Amino acid sequence: MNDKNHQHVVILGSGPAGLTAAIYAARANLTPLLIHGPQPGGQLTTTTDVENFPGFEHGIMGPDLMQVMEKQAVRFGTQVKADTITKADISKRPFILTGQSETYSCDVLIIATGASAKYLNIPGEKELMGYGVSTCATCDGAFFKEKNIVVVGGGDSACEEATFLTKFAKKVYLMHRRDEMRASKIMQDRVTKNPKIEFVFNKIPTEIHGTKKDGVSHVTIKDTKTDETSEFKCDAVFLGIGHTPNSALFKGQIDMDQNGYIKTKPNSTYTNVEGVFACGDIQDHVFRQAVTAAGSGCMAAIEAERWLEGGH
Repeated sequence: MNDKNHQHVVILGSGPAGLTAAIYAARANLTPLLIHGPQPGGQLTTTTDVENFPGFEHGIMGPDLMQVMEKQAVRFGTQVKADTITKADISKRPFILTGQSETYSCDVLIIATGASAKYLNIPGEKELMGYGVSTCATCDGAFFKEKNIVVVGGGDSACEEATFLTKFAKKVYLMHRRDEMRASKIMQDRVTKNPKIEFVFNKIPTEIHGTKKDGVSHVTIKDTKTDETSEFKCDAVFLGIGHTPNSALFKGQIDMDQNGYIKTKPNSTYTNVEGVFACGDIQDHVFRQAVTAAGSGCMAAIEAERWLEGGH
């Protein structure tokens, strides 16, 4: 391995957490290397208008926000490389990361690989993502005031999304493939008592219809008992079927919860592995917002700098 590929700090992930960590680490003269994953910019690149990130009075497009953050990180000395890491060895220092194009070593690793929303993988879903299809009620709910919204899912995530969306929507249809929810009892009680939420049981969407210009118009749904199909009018579709943390690379090497989110120490980005820090959605399954991810990225860089100053 070439010495040029040894870094003080390597950051995996280029969403708000990774890029904020890069900005802070670069300004601390740590000359970090940030490696893009398979989705440069993270989940925000699938979002159109971002109205809840501070500093943008009139909102900003998700991809534009990520480009601005990357330019800011590069301005202070961050090296940015496009590569997909296929193997990681964090059993000893320096840590070794094997990519598709090169191999890297580092003294400190900041994991900001995020989480990926689960999709239905049906026609119209990807095409209309950000144009009436969403995976985040907190991010996009305000765009659908007095609209009819379909939320797909039967767990706590779907119930939380549906409940939140009633603040804006005229009606929320909670659509589930079975005839009963699998959410916790408290969440089921909450949605059952909400007059704006109507259950649509034993149904699954098979296609989402609409245009980028006009948004979602309706969905084709199938009855899971009879296989009959019908059209269901709505103005938006929110996927409430959960997220998958992008942590498979570190399975068995670092402490994770039962769902694969990396565990960090309370009020910290420290993991159980010395010199490895985790920030953003890879360790946050509660808030999952760009601004909270950015905040934890700042924490990771500061904690990494202090850890290095400690003589490690």
